[in-house]
Amino acid sequence: MKRRRPVLVIAGLIAALGLPAAAADARRSACTDLPQRGCLLPFPNDATQTVRDRDTPTGLRVHVSAKVAPVNKDGKRMSLTDQNRADGFSPGQTLLLRIPGVSTPKAFQRTGLPDAGHIERSTTRRSRLVLADARTGERVPAWADLDVTVAQKASARLVVIHPARNLRDGRTYVVALRDIGVRTPPRFAKLGRKAAIFRTLRRAGVKRDRSLYLAWTFTVASTKSLAGRMLHIRDDAFAQLGDTNLADGVVVGRAPGYAITSVTELTPDENANIARRIAGTITVPCYLDQAGCPTGAKFHYKGKGTDALPAQLPGNVTQAPFVCNIPRAATPETPAHLSLYGHGLLGKPTEINAGNVEAMSQEHDFVFCATPWAGMANEDIPTAIAALSDLSKFPAMADRLQQGFLNALYLGRLMHHPDGLAKDPAFQLGGRSVVDPSALYFDGNSQGAIDGGALTALAPDFRRAVLGVPGMNYATLLPRSVDFDIYSKVFYPAYPEQEQRLPALALAQLLWDRGEANGYANHMTSSALPGTPTHSVLLHPAVGDHQVSTWTADVMARTIGAKVYAPTFDPGRTLAAEPAWGIDRIAAFPYRGSAMVYWDSGPGHNPPAPIAMEPQRGGTDSHESPRATPAARVQKARFLLTGEVVDVCGGTPCHSFDWTP
Repeated sequence: MKRRRPVLVIAGLIAALGLPAAAADARRSACTDLPQRGCLLPFPNDATQTVRDRDTPTGLRVHVSAKVAPVNKDGKRMSLTDQNRADGFSPGQTLLLRIPGVSTPKAFQRTGLPDAGHIERSTTRRSRLVLADARTGERVPAWADLDVTVAQKASARLVVIHPARNLRDGRTYVVALRDIGVRTPPRFAKLGRKAAIFRTLRRAGVKRDRSLYLAWTFTVASTKSLAGRMLHIRDDAFAQLGDTNLADGVVVGRAPGYAITSVTELTPDENANIARRIAGTITVPCYLDQAGCPTGAKFHYKGKGTDALPAQLPGNVTQAPFVCNIPRAATPETPAHLSLYGHGLLGKPTEINAGNVEAMSQEHDFVFCATPWAGMANEDIPTAIAALSDLSKFPAMADRLQQGFLNALYLGRLMHHPDGLAKDPAFQLGGRSVVDPSALYFDGNSQGAIDGGALTALAPDFRRAVLGVPGMNYATLLPRSVDFDIYSKVFYPAYPEQEQRLPALALAQLLWDRGEANGYANHMTSSALPGTPTHSVLLHPAVGDHQVSTWTADVMARTIGAKVYAPTFDPGRTLAAEPAWGIDRIAAFPYRGSAMVYWDSGPGHNPPAPIAMEPQRGGTDSHESPRATPAARVQKARFLLTGEVVDVCGGTPCHSFDWTP
């Protein structure tokens, strides 16, 4: 029997017993060498974290050993059962590795790896970071970070690599670092020249020489693996209404069942914008394993292995609450446009009562209706806290998020169906409807844009969406958000070993992809999901946003093919060497197509987004500024109603408030 290396035996004992100190350092050293079993780093990699599976579209299945799963303070390892059903990794995967000696910002800077402000360097011939399609050799822009979050020990800091646009579903990619001023790991240096990794590197234009530090490959999950569950429950639920061809955009079958629970009339003195508030519930098939789809429930599966799909327990439905606001502008003669609204982080659908949303309703004659983002709504806060303490519980959030998408799609169908809300007396005056059900739109902010991006990719009933202060990829977003300050007070003590925190988030992202824009961005606009129409999207990020990093808004724009308004920034209002690099500029207005327009509150409010992996904390948070700006609302309304992006900024960068650069 082949003897195991002593260092790996020690590492195995550490993993089993949770022992700290010098032995842990030995394991860390082993995990900076050639990717090997018994190491979670580098993550992800096909050599040690996948197995062959002829029944999946990629021919692989994720297989991250329980022995390397992150451990919480109670000694419980993160269950990876659901992650190991996937046939690849995230399309926006955070790539993690430890580089000996690179544990301070100065040491990281000496490596010459491109940071968020110099993404353009990642595509040059001699880039020190190479991320490339293993089949074609095509380079993918990327940037690297050093984990500068709370550090117990500098040696525990990881280097993090981010694709600057999402990777293609089902493709294999090669990662290479070279000429970074660190000695090549001995076992990697001894690999034979005919090793498969070097053949792959040659296709990417990377030679094997002394400058090459490390390289490995990983495979992105297929579209089926990422979106198959959600598409299945969507199609099954709409078939129950009699609609089996969602791609054509024609509403057929029945409207979903619903009940109006309250109607509140408001006088002009009580509310100058809103005349009537309506609350109700909508009956939606439930695909979770508990009656009524409560928080904490998971999918009920039918079948086995990677082919298992969510199934509805007999008679299981949920009564999803919804709220709608009818503006004073809505009359039978001028019926209101109908739009779904997506609320913010762990919030409530009553966010439509915010002043900026009410102003949008009245100014542009929109009825906004919203339902909770089940999975990340206010009632899910206890589940979220429990998951942060024990990430084995995270699948309940990911599964319920997909049920939440279905709830929103059903509400959209109720709004869009000619026999739906438009025929209810609550939406009428004098027996005549005050809403126009002929078209449906979507508007969401913050989490409403993160989840709204996924909803857009799935939507059969609306074709245009505005995503305000958008982003995607929670594994990237959380360390850059002030919102995480609160939740890190739970997560950090629960996972006290810093070197395990980012891998834990990266592993959670494999499930989160199914319930946020990161897993669907490749299909949000032109490359539609099966049985789904195409869409166009307007992105409204805020310069210096404290809560949603604008670096991820740029990733979204590159991924969905959005063009950017220019001039994009005033001087000094971005730290990028080439602002909005890799995103085509809008050449002329009006412009038809997906677009991104930055809105800036000005240097008197806050600085631009920092380069480092940390939140923007300076000045006043600009997170709510775009939606609070009348000109931005004019642009939003024009886009939703006509598909045209118009210049409302007079050929200068767009300002949320009056300010002088």
